[in-house]
Amino acid sequence: MSGSERHNTLAELEAMGKERGFFRLIGREHSALYVEQGKTLIVTFENLDHVNDGEFGRMPWGFQFVDGNGYSMLGMMALGWTWYRDEALFDFFDELRDTGFFQKFDRVVFYGASMGGYAACAFSAACPGATVLAISPQATLDRDVAIWESRYKLAWPRDFKSRYGYAPDMVASAEKMYLLFDPSEHLDAMHAALFRGSNIVKLKGRYLGHRMASLLQQMGVLKQIFLGCFEGTLSATQFHQLKRARRHSVRFQQEMLKRLVAKARHDLIVQYCEAVLNTRRGPKFRQHLNASRAILGRRRKS
Repeated sequence: MSGSERHNTLAELEAMGKERGFFRLIGREHSALYVEQGKTLIVTFENLDHVNDGEFGRMPWGFQFVDGNGYSMLGMMALGWTWYRDEALFDFFDELRDTGFFQKFDRVVFYGASMGGYAACAFSAACPGATVLAISPQATLDRDVAIWESRYKLAWPRDFKSRYGYAPDMVASAEKMYLLFDPSEHLDAMHAALFRGSNIVKLKGRYLGHRMASLLQQMGVLKQIFLGCFEGTLSATQFHQLKRARRHSVRFQQEMLKRLVAKARHDLIVQYCEAVLNTRRGPKFRQHLNASRAILGRRRKS
């Protein structure tokens, strides 16, 4: 996002805040948009540069879903890959906690994915009894703890030891935490293993990848997952049934083909490509089908 686009986005968010709640710049790297509506509050975390990527104009991701269901929203936005590690932001959530901001709601839900998932877990500590929905979250980027984490080098110098630091400890006071992750993504699975507690529900989306949230949205099931978490009814069985929609997702099919090609599983490539081509056209799948058939044919002759 260019400087002018960012300025226009902030101006629109500020106008919305003045009309329906508040908008606040927090330090140099973060902002908060509060839209007051219902007695359920959804606290979301995202990168401001991704706001314009979605279908909701310059509003935070999921704004239409939250607004259309009569929920209030506190949309937290980072100006870059900050992992929300900022003393000004810590003070902001301390203020919300100490002034009783969260207490006027019947239900509070913290939501985020990846960096936002980490933040949703970490800052839920400001609202004991909240529900947390975190998709592919990090537990911490503290190099003394997650020395195996090879991604996100830009955030490594930040302080993950101070307030709201270690996410698994911060969700201890949550009523329930739903942790969605792909166990075949080894680094995500290692982070997920650090979250332990009777209030944590781990839901495994094998082969959905790290960017699971956007894939679930494309599959048309993210709204149902949201509602199940908000109401506290989402079970592993229900999640398994919802994620079956991946079979019809073009993106999932492409990602699965990449996995099979990388492993040179030509027998499975043939089976998978045949299954996909029985439902739609796909030049890339036809190409890999023919190539794998040829390889298998040569193996049988040798």
